[in-house]
Amino acid sequence: MTTTSSIGRYRRRVLVTWAASAALAAGTVGATAGPAGAHDDHHGAKGPTRVASGLDNPRQLTVTGRGDVYVAEAGRGGAGPCIAGPEGQACLGTSGAVTKIGKRGHQTRVVTGLPSLAAPDGTSAIGPSDVVALGGRRLAVLVGLGAPPAARDGLPDSAARLGTLQLAREGSGWTTTLADLAAHEATANPIHDPDSNPSSVERSGSGFVVTDAGGNDLLTVKHGKVTTTAVFQDQLAEAPPFLGLPPGTMIPSQAVPTAVVRGPDGAWYVSQLTGFPFPVGHANIYRVVKGQAPTVWATGLTNVTSLAFDRHGRLYAVQLADTGLLAVGDALPSGSLLQVSRTGAHKVVADDLPAPYGLAIRDGSAYVSTCSVCPGGGEVWRYRL
Repeated sequence: MTTTSSIGRYRRRVLVTWAASAALAAGTVGATAGPAGAHDDHHGAKGPTRVASGLDNPRQLTVTGRGDVYVAEAGRGGAGPCIAGPEGQACLGTSGAVTKIGKRGHQTRVVTGLPSLAAPDGTSAIGPSDVVALGGRRLAVLVGLGAPPAARDGLPDSAARLGTLQLAREGSGWTTTLADLAAHEATANPIHDPDSNPSSVERSGSGFVVTDAGGNDLLTVKHGKVTTTAVFQDQLAEAPPFLGLPPGTMIPSQAVPTAVVRGPDGAWYVSQLTGFPFPVGHANIYRVVKGQAPTVWATGLTNVTSLAFDRHGRLYAVQLADTGLLAVGDALPSGSLLQVSRTGAHKVVADDLPAPYGLAIRDGSAYVSTCSVCPGGGEVWRYRL
């Protein structure tokens, strides 16, 4: 008999295989991770251009009105101590960071020393997952956890910043906790067992909204207080054959909300990765209005990690693995940048991207982080829309 716990073990095995393939690729992808015919950024360049390289497991990013791009780097873990993470052994370090790419192309880490959990080889990293520029050299930095909130107990003091929203000042080494999202999950736990992995943050007036991919919810942070705005329910997906269940058996697949962005109508739009078995075409984009249950706005997507609207109100999304994470095998996930249609006829802007993750749009250009599971091999590419 196949139990829920055995399905969980299969899920971890799939992700470990994916992480191992990323480790193999990290040494070779580097400067060749982008699309064919792409090149480094320079004045007057056309087509996709690389604007940053050498990043440690880059995730979400943001671009300011001045043209500065900030990238959250999940880091590469450290010497430990180690805990049992969602994808195997995870060792604690302070290699999490935020990198700034200036409008003239200068790349520098402006926030360092943030907590990071990763496998001993630096893969499977969980750490800084998103960043928002607040002005005056202040940044709001979201830090993931990817484990039950209690996993922080007994770890060094640096682990207390896992699963939190941090306020940081560029170049100063100073940070302070704005909100403890994991502690809220431990208390509220609106669905499933307590698990927290804050993955995306957007500013909302004097506060913030945050997706918790582990908690399967959308949170509001204001004056340090965390409240649950929306909860995303499981979907049903057909069990893969290797589980040994009768053909056609349907099993629950968690929502795993990944990114949140405010739409031109003032509502929040939330993407989903979907949990095991990561079914192709089952990822939705939800529209969320405070006080109402989430509604499905777009369907037919796969393993979405990031969203952004352009100045014309068109929605774009990044798919981490176009064929679904279960089909990755020994290769690095290959994903894409799409223009999203409510009818499901999504337009491909760029494909064959190595493990893409974050997305930000400014002045007719889309910025995408790639090789998001590569310690030292992550990059940011710019695409003209």
